[in-house]
Amino acid sequence: MGARVCKFIVIAFLLLYLAALFVLAISLFGLFGVEQDPLAGVYLLPLGLPWALLLESLPEALRPWLGILAPAVNLAILAAICRFIRRSG
Repeated sequence: MGARVCKFIVIAFLLLYLAALFVLAISLFGLFGVEQDPLAGVYLLPLGLPWALLLESLPEALRPWLGILAPAVNLAILAAICRFIRRSG
């Protein structure tokens, strides 16, 4: 039961991450007639916490790229926890 719930959480997080990336791409490149607005990346911030908050001390040029990748760290942690749960019982 716990492994099934864990798998659902990982898949849900992955779908939210992909949706946030999709909204960022649409807004950043002005696809589908949408005005260009780089602030659409704000949806990635809560998914990437707490790692997104640690980016302030890094160079300005790296921040957007690492901000996009910050949720991937949380996704990897969730997947590792699920593997541990699956192995332990």
